[in-house]
Amino acid sequence: MEFFRIKKDIPFMRHALVLNAVSAATFVAAVFFLFVNGLNLSVEFTGGTVMEVSYSQPADVQGVRDTLTKLGYADVQVQNFGSASDVLMRLPTTAGQTSGQQSEVVLAALRAADASVELRRTEYVGPQVGEELATNGLLALGVVIVGIMIYLAVRFEWKYAVSAIIANLHDVIIILGFFAFFQWEFSLAVLAAVLAVLGYSVNESVVIFDRIRESFRRYRKYSTVDVINHAITSTISRTIITHGSTQIMVLSMLLFGGPTLHYFALALTIGILFGIYSSVFVAAAVAMWLGIRREDLVKAKSVEEDPEDPNSGAVV
Repeated sequence: MEFFRIKKDIPFMRHALVLNAVSAATFVAAVFFLFVNGLNLSVEFTGGTVMEVSYSQPADVQGVRDTLTKLGYADVQVQNFGSASDVLMRLPTTAGQTSGQQSEVVLAALRAADASVELRRTEYVGPQVGEELATNGLLALGVVIVGIMIYLAVRFEWKYAVSAIIANLHDVIIILGFFAFFQWEFSLAVLAAVLAVLGYSVNESVVIFDRIRESFRRYRKYSTVDVINHAITSTISRTIITHGSTQIMVLSMLLFGGPTLHYFALALTIGILFGIYSSVFVAAAVAMWLGIRREDLVKAKSVEEDPEDPNSGAVV
């Protein structure tokens, strides 16, 4: 399915050096803020108190959040849990207070606003559990990266695997850089979004690499740069349809999903935008600089006939 077809190839690779210089600068800035500011880790990683309360009627989640803000808990995760009348809160540790004392203060403030509130459970999440979650999250990220490299190396060639991983790490580090610079809360939901962006970004790279392989087979007189430009140009319509529809859905979560989905949708929004950019200007450009050739992908066999190429149908 195509909305439109561009007849003349757009010279994307003509601007690859400048755009990759911008990417490198953005990447370095993201790494700098990660080291200087660090990530604003949520309760799942740092430890804290988890409280579940119940109301006699559908709970006013925003009212609960406002009450916690008055107590000094900014950017606390508050969400419905199970039903509209049940609310789950994740509170960071407070100096000089035990988990029990902390829950008593919060419950008293909630009852002052609505006497019908009842405490269902309270649990303390220790920093050891948070450390285990962080370790497992990094392990999951590493497994995904290794799996992607193996898949691309088998399906295409090692140069494509390396270029795709560089592009994917570019996306991941930039997402983390945004969260470090603005000190947005980094939770398990955000980690899930980062892993989703890895798969989403590599999908776009695979589509472009597959079109590059097809173009190498069809257009024997094209140079490597011409083949890459043609491959990217011929997938523009598909990119607009796929990424446009996905971005609309993610933006709807960002705008209307409430605080619970806010940072998850924000990470996806950043990742999708940079994923499109990196697939075109980072993955394809790095593959070009690594020296991809027709011989890397096309074996000695007859190619399909192409009416636009007088030499098509010859043995490669």
